Parts: sequence; C-alpha cells; structure tokens
Amino acid sequence: MIHDLMYIELKTGYSDDGPAWIGYVKTSKSKKTIYFNNHAFQKYNGNYSNYIDIENGDEYWISGLKKKESNRHWDGHGKIMIDRRAVNEYLSLIGERELPLNLFEVTDMEDSFPIERVNRVLNQKITSTDNFE
Repeated sequence: MIHDLMYIELKTGYSDDGPAWIGYVKTSKSKKTIYFNNHAFQKYNGNYSNYIDIENGDEYWISGLKKKESNRHWDGHGKIMIDRRAVNEYLSLIGERELPLNLFEVTDMEDSFPIERVNRVLNQKITSTDNFE
C-alpha cells in the first residue's frame, strides 16, 4: 500500500463548499482505490468529482496537493481540515512557515483504512451480479 498526503473534498450535496481535508491516505497498488478516514473511494468520472465512495455513493474530488494556490475550487469556501501530523510536510511543500488559520483548521485524524471491510463489500457486489447472468 502506498501512503500519501492528499486533498479530499466531499462534492455530493455541496458543490464547491463541501467539507475538505488534507490528510494521509493509503492507495491500492493500482491507485484505483484510495482509503481515507474510514472510507474507500474508486475512480469515477462525475461532473465535479473524480472519485466515488464505494459504500455510500457520495462523490468526492481527490487530488495531490497544489504548491502555489488553494486546493479548493476558486469558487469554494470553508476551512480545510488538515491532519496535525501533516502540517510540517504541507508547509514544506508550499514553501511557507505558518498555516493561514483563516483557511485551515488543524485537527487530529486517525488512520482508519477499511480495506478488509470494503473488499467484502466489493466481493458481495461481484457475487450478486454473477447471479443475474
């Protein structure tokens, strides 16, 4: 599993103002599945999203971190929650000494990667579609 720092924003029900996080994720070897905050996401081509929550169908925008501009869409608002453990790495990436606290909220995030649970869900979906063929 690859362990990266990424930007994650909920799009379903929010457009460009959804809850947003910068935190550590795990990815599958193919990078088609991303695990973060007790959720699992797979590649998806939505209007404003690029990943979908495997279990509940919510759409998200997930990307690497931008160095020179906001990670939020230009029309978006709201603070981005950033994992306390990631602050120094993020500051180094953007070349700053301090986080602008009007844009960020530092928070404690647990590493909760539901790999086994999601694999059971995916296997169940495959089995149920096989029964209809």
